[in-house]
Amino acid sequence: MVDAATRELLLRYADEYETAGFIEGDPSWFMHQVSGTGNQEAMAFIAASLSYGSRSQFLPKIRTLLDWSGGEVDAWVRSGAFGHSLHAGDSSCFYRLYTCDTMHSFLQAYRQLLDDHGTLGEYVKDRAGDGFGAVAAICEYFSTRGISVIIPKDTQSACKRVCMFLRWMVRSDSPVDLGLWSEFIDRRTLIIPLDTHVLQQSVKLGLSSSKTASMSAARRLTATLSEIFPDDPLRGDFALFGHGVNG
Repeated sequence: MVDAATRELLLRYADEYETAGFIEGDPSWFMHQVSGTGNQEAMAFIAASLSYGSRSQFLPKIRTLLDWSGGEVDAWVRSGAFGHSLHAGDSSCFYRLYTCDTMHSFLQAYRQLLDDHGTLGEYVKDRAGDGFGAVAAICEYFSTRGISVIIPKDTQSACKRVCMFLRWMVRSDSPVDLGLWSEFIDRRTLIIPLDTHVLQQSVKLGLSSSKTASMSAARRLTATLSEIFPDDPLRGDFALFGHGVNG
């Protein structure tokens, strides 16, 4: 049971931080720089997939991919044009653990998914009825193609970046999230994007007692947040961000 003071605090922070201003300096910024649902979905997926480590390091890398695509991210992937900049077999570093070859393999697998299913949204729609199922479907596809260094191989970990991407895709009526998949995934079934920082904030507030950022911990925290935001538990993601900002 969430106490009244914590509930009031998080409701206030959710209102304060889920604004258009949140986008600046956040990886969600990139999906707002392209036009058309295909480009937005593709840019969001690529941006989420690269969002780990220091923002000062990964945001410029995402910007590089956006620039290479000329803003036509969907066509850039579908046509294989990414291969002009990211070469198969190139072991030089693109970002941290991701070599240029790793990035090429990731985008090639994504290209195959688009060829076979039309869009990532259509792929998920055919295989998942809720947020957890969507996480599992995305992990399974890329795992079978050896891309687990970018997309988690299964749902044992918190799958933070996949859950963040799904927040962007599913939540509608938000100045931040796009809601492109809102018609086939219920936002009440989404799972909070959990990393060490979010876990620390939730422990400080008494919302979680977990010691590691696992999928089971993420699901338990989401269930707790649903006590505060029953129709939209991932509003709690903005609330916890606000709590972190305010110490």
